[in-house]
Amino acid sequence: MNILVINAGSSSIKYKMIEMERQEVLAKGSVERIGINGSVIAHTPAGRSKVTIEKTISNHKDAIQEVLLALTDSAHGIISGMDEISAVGHRVVHGAELFSDSVIIDDKVINAIKDCSELAPLHNPANLMGINACRSIMPNVPMVAVFDTAFHQTMKRHAYLYGLSYEAYTKYRVRRYGFHGTSHKYVANRYAQITGKDIEDLKIITCHLGNGSSLAAVNGGKSVDTTMGFTPLEGIVMGTRSGDIDPAIVPYLMEKMKMSLEEAINYLNKDCGVYGLSGVSSDFRDIQLAKKQGNERAAAALEVFCYRMRKFIGSYAAAMSGVDAIIFTAGIGENDHLIREWSLEGLEFLGARIDKAANDNIRGIEKRISSADSAVDIWCIPTDEELAIAKETYALCF
Repeated sequence: MNILVINAGSSSIKYKMIEMERQEVLAKGSVERIGINGSVIAHTPAGRSKVTIEKTISNHKDAIQEVLLALTDSAHGIISGMDEISAVGHRVVHGAELFSDSVIIDDKVINAIKDCSELAPLHNPANLMGINACRSIMPNVPMVAVFDTAFHQTMKRHAYLYGLSYEAYTKYRVRRYGFHGTSHKYVANRYAQITGKDIEDLKIITCHLGNGSSLAAVNGGKSVDTTMGFTPLEGIVMGTRSGDIDPAIVPYLMEKMKMSLEEAINYLNKDCGVYGLSGVSSDFRDIQLAKKQGNERAAAALEVFCYRMRKFIGSYAAAMSGVDAIIFTAGIGENDHLIREWSLEGLEFLGARIDKAANDNIRGIEKRISSADSAVDIWCIPTDEELAIAKETYALCF
């Protein structure tokens, strides 16, 4: 049984075809520059070379049609026809308070996703374009929406309410929602599966570290807190995002830097974080190289990032009255041994001790990196959001 996973952006679509019995990726790819000159399809069948096709692609429906042509092509396809696609799973960024779990898509769900678009104007409309394109081309194939925010809907009001007037929440839906939920849920459950422990008995801190980063406190398999909030701008310092700041800074800098509101939002999202601090890059590899070469701004950027990590790990241990495991995942979390090491420095009082030799020698694999005398289990577990979406789709449809 094959599940097609779709992640649609405003001018791109990423996809994977997963065979569920073996949980094997049959093909993956992307369509870039939809509706823009220079459209390109990149398609990689499992075990074979990537195929790149340059072709004018006007809209998302055309893009999905090209994905299906690539999947069924006699030379580089992996299925003989569209009837071999059993269901489609769609990543949707924002479900607000309307969705606390994945759902089968129907007209009611479509309207609800539209209703959430004001909370994620850059993402939900694009996600809907992918959904509508698939429904148009494959009207009889069941489809599922998997929401980034759904996993965090188990947070209690003391964790999701801001210190604003209550009307800001009741009238305008201003609250903490959290993101990366599919990834946090996947690695927490994967840890329980690997270790043979019951997730209902576990207190886990999951660290999804990439260009956009977030941490989550997962108690008994449920999210009780997470660092991202009303938008993905809140939380730890990230690649180009500021993370938590004093809100009074915004009007102050708008006046000093002569910025409009739109320019200020762009500044906080794209010109800050470790990129803004270091003046070097948003890529941690570049920043670490600059630090080795004596760049003090690069060193400061790394210090700020890791200090914020330690603060949140400590606060989440307090929020759950303990911690059994700390999990690192995503591009930085899976591959950067120094960030993992520096983020845990000084947390021995929690019982979290890293095995430096184990930590230094892994990249992108599942492995325990805590020392033998560590009271807290510390692991690297690669995330697989597409597989998580495929599993949710399979569970709902079959």
